[in-house]
Amino acid sequence: MEDTKKQMPNHRKVLITGASGYVAGRMLSEFRERYELVLLDVRTTNRQGEEVDGIQIAELTNPDRDTYRHHFEGIDAVVHCAFKGGSFENELANVQMAYNLYQTCVETDVRRVVVCSSNHAADYYERLIWADKWDVVTPEMRPLSDNFYGWAKEAYEHLGFVFATGHVDGKKLQNVQLRIGGPRETDMANSTTDDLKAMHRGLGAYLSVRDQVQLFVKSIETENIEDENGIPFQIFYGISDNTHKFWSIANARKVIGYAPEDDSQRRFADRLAELLGQAKET
Repeated sequence: MEDTKKQMPNHRKVLITGASGYVAGRMLSEFRERYELVLLDVRTTNRQGEEVDGIQIAELTNPDRDTYRHHFEGIDAVVHCAFKGGSFENELANVQMAYNLYQTCVETDVRRVVVCSSNHAADYYERLIWADKWDVVTPEMRPLSDNFYGWAKEAYEHLGFVFATGHVDGKKLQNVQLRIGGPRETDMANSTTDDLKAMHRGLGAYLSVRDQVQLFVKSIETENIEDENGIPFQIFYGISDNTHKFWSIANARKVIGYAPEDDSQRRFADRLAELLGQAKET
């Protein structure tokens, strides 16, 4: 991918929800150089307690959209990273927030929403993979989860499709759902020879920072994301080009030209060799 840091800003105005969170924080510096940003969250500090410059407070679970609609005026694309974790009640609130966000985007003529879904939207299939009953999960498969967090992500996706069809106020809200994998550098450090499948999982799910930035940029900027029926809706897995991958990124390559540059097997080659050496000894 071209180096986004070296490009001139393209003057798109992008709103990020959950802007003080971990996933947004991994790409904020590149986005600040590329876009005019509006940053929303319920707090102004990140996990480390550091202030994040430019955040405006907005509670998007509030059904009164008049309290935050003004933030969406003139926005080209919304990147939705906000969520409340924990209980079933919080996951219900997350679904309400997704609806509030989609509806506000329709009301303010936002072109596209890029949503942080999760691999957990279809994590039931992972149980089958690790039981040696399945090989790979594709975005086209029916999403199935066995936990409330994954269920809520499924709901984001299904609700996003409803808005993409144009059956809400006669407007097609372009919609990209990114099933984020493992956006961490720590999985291999925490792996042991006692559980080689967990090591394989960490290698397969890995998402580097630069691949994450590329995936989000292309999800925002690719002009045509319509499916074969003319619906501007896509689901992509958010992982690097990992040799050990068990989720398919073929459609992301085809639709938006995603060309990930990193492979966890190379990125963590030294640690992998160390673990495999230990496994041979035992």
